[in-house]
Amino acid sequence: MIKIGIDANGGDKGVEATVPGALMALEQNKDIEIVFFGDEKKILPYLKNKDRISIVHTEETMDMGEKDPIRAVRHNKNSSLCKAMYAAKNGEVDAVVTSGPTQCVVMAAHLIIRRLDQMERVALCPILPNLDGKPRLLLDVGANVELKPEHIGEFAIFATICAKEVFGIENPTVGLLNIGSEPGKGRQFDKDSYYLLKDLKNIQFYGNVEPDQIANCPTDIVVCDGYSGNVCMKSLEGTAKTMAKMLKEEIKASLGGKIGYLFMKKNLKRFAKRMDSKEVGGAMIFGIGKPVVKAHGNSDAYAFSNAIKQVITMVQTDLIHKVVEALPKKEEQNE
Repeated sequence: MIKIGIDANGGDKGVEATVPGALMALEQNKDIEIVFFGDEKKILPYLKNKDRISIVHTEETMDMGEKDPIRAVRHNKNSSLCKAMYAAKNGEVDAVVTSGPTQCVVMAAHLIIRRLDQMERVALCPILPNLDGKPRLLLDVGANVELKPEHIGEFAIFATICAKEVFGIENPTVGLLNIGSEPGKGRQFDKDSYYLLKDLKNIQFYGNVEPDQIANCPTDIVVCDGYSGNVCMKSLEGTAKTMAKMLKEEIKASLGGKIGYLFMKKNLKRFAKRMDSKEVGGAMIFGIGKPVVKAHGNSDAYAFSNAIKQVITMVQTDLIHKVVEALPKKEEQNE
């Protein structure tokens, strides 16, 4: 039986989203148990029974507007987020799902569960929707502003194994986010990362991927530093939201548009579903000793349940162990 730790208090909606989402996942997966870390008085009204459910009570939560994540993690050890992370560290749960503040989640994972010995950095890796309907992994998108090429290589290996094990991609390809397709493009960091990835074992390197290719990406994985990845991801999200708003305005602008909508309603719903981040789960925290998935802060129950499904697969496939086996040991790195 897999035990999933849920930060019930976290996110914009708190227990209104996390608890129903966890119950949805529990109903669909008979081989899991749920451990809620949160306010018992608020959680209990949602429960018809407590089969495969336990609660670790805490009324404290991590502020979604927290400006100092390191201080917050160190001084809020009784928060629902930190309690869930400590439970994972101590082997009381197998994985953690939270929709708490991103930087606090990354810091809590790093400071409490701890980074893998074989990795020098952790990475935040969301799954992006793509034109062909298949998932794309983009990392890092904010855990690190600056990286070394060696860190990019570690991320590429981790993401390659994740793509194989969690998403069933047989031969995942890796691209490097850059301002041009040629090997000599970008900063020195980008050039060095290109040639490191080109020679790296255990991955299938495609080459550079430009930002305008992200929504119709030629690779299964795109690696980059956290600053570039965050700008790229937010640009994609913002463009998608703006296009959807423009489309709605054009439909309402004329009688013909409204009539056309009636004929296109099913198509537009399918289009929206393909681009909806709720369908693909959350962002994975790569580089730590237990599976952690960070759902979007405003996730509803459906989106949160998909994040739980994602972390279940990470546990079932023994992802962390397989990554440890694939990454070079420290003594090998120093040779």
